[in-house]
Amino acid sequence: MRDAATGAEGGQAGATASDRAVEGSGVSDRADPEPSGRRWWTVAIFAYITLEGAGLQMRGAVIPALRRSFDVPEWQLGLVAPAGTVGYVLAVVLVGAVAGRLDTRGLLVVGFLGTGAGILVMGVAPSFGLFLAALLGRGLFTGVGRGTDRPLLSHLYPRKRGRVFGFYDMMWALGATAGPLLVAAAVAAGDWRLAYYALALAFVPVVALALALPTPAVEGGDDPLDWGELRRIARQPAVLTMAVALFLSTGVEGGLFTWVTTYAQGRLSETLATASLSVMLVAYIPGRFATGWLAERVGYVRLAAGLVGLTIPAFGYTFFLAEGAGLLVGLFCIGLGLSGMYPTLLAYATEAVPEHSAPVNAAAAVTSAAGIALVPAAMGVLIGDAGIRGAMQLLALPLALLAVVLSYALSRTVR
Repeated sequence: MRDAATGAEGGQAGATASDRAVEGSGVSDRADPEPSGRRWWTVAIFAYITLEGAGLQMRGAVIPALRRSFDVPEWQLGLVAPAGTVGYVLAVVLVGAVAGRLDTRGLLVVGFLGTGAGILVMGVAPSFGLFLAALLGRGLFTGVGRGTDRPLLSHLYPRKRGRVFGFYDMMWALGATAGPLLVAAAVAAGDWRLAYYALALAFVPVVALALALPTPAVEGGDDPLDWGELRRIARQPAVLTMAVALFLSTGVEGGLFTWVTTYAQGRLSETLATASLSVMLVAYIPGRFATGWLAERVGYVRLAAGLVGLTIPAFGYTFFLAEGAGLLVGLFCIGLGLSGMYPTLLAYATEAVPEHSAPVNAAAAVTSAAGIALVPAAMGVLIGDAGIRGAMQLLALPLALLAVVLSYALSRTVR
């Protein structure tokens, strides 16, 4: 599947490159030799990412219950986020490095089964230390699953990467929105562990489906990676643009995910302040549906540039002008804009080197994890001097840099 789509611009130019890939590989989304196999693998992957999104966003929602259940100090509770992230990033990188050498179906089954088992162990953990250990293990298996599932979708739908990636992330957003609600329902029922039991049970049919399905029917999947190919990938303008843009966009997302509820306190009622992050996350569902639908019609770089162009005024309104309920309106609009960045930019880079979709996926995971980790930490330092309002307003800087990066990429595409 070596079509080296140097333009990598979705829609017009990207579609031409993808057409060549389809003709050369024998994979067609119009005449799939095994359409039911592709359809059911898509169902399995979408179900998995929905459950994984729920599990990820349950981490923050369950922290107050963990504090009461295990009686641990704040600094230990702060280990919850990195414990899951470290294992995930490590596994995604390893999967990207060995892509093309291991069986895709086996990796997906291991990822699905291990993620569900890890969630079950988190629910039965008798101590906070074992809860963290289970979270680390779950992150490793999640990295195996997510390091394999999106690259497989890339090969199953070579002419619709942007659309499928957008819908994939929309399913994640559905799960992410439901996760905190599941924890709230479990706590209301008297035991936070019920949320983990229910989510682990939901993995059973997903694992069973993956076990029942045959090996995905794609020709010319990921090529084995060597140092020469790695250097070629790293020199691709589309991959470099994706890495820088994702670091900036996910850094803004991480800052908002971490601090927006704190910012809302004192500006909204307690109930609305608690719901502020959920308002932003809900916007990811229609936002990712829309970007998935628009990706091939508008073009990846053009769409990403348009999204940041919409996000900047929404951000300015929210953190420089808005008061009261206007803050929630602004957060919803920010969520609409930011939601489409990750799938659109990843599809853009994947179009450049579709024969190495797993390493590109790993690069996206690493740079986004770095942005999510570093920007909120820097904001935490700034809050002591500039206050929460000043720290939130400083997120305008990475947003402006993102606009510059995408404007430059768009100018290259137009030329």
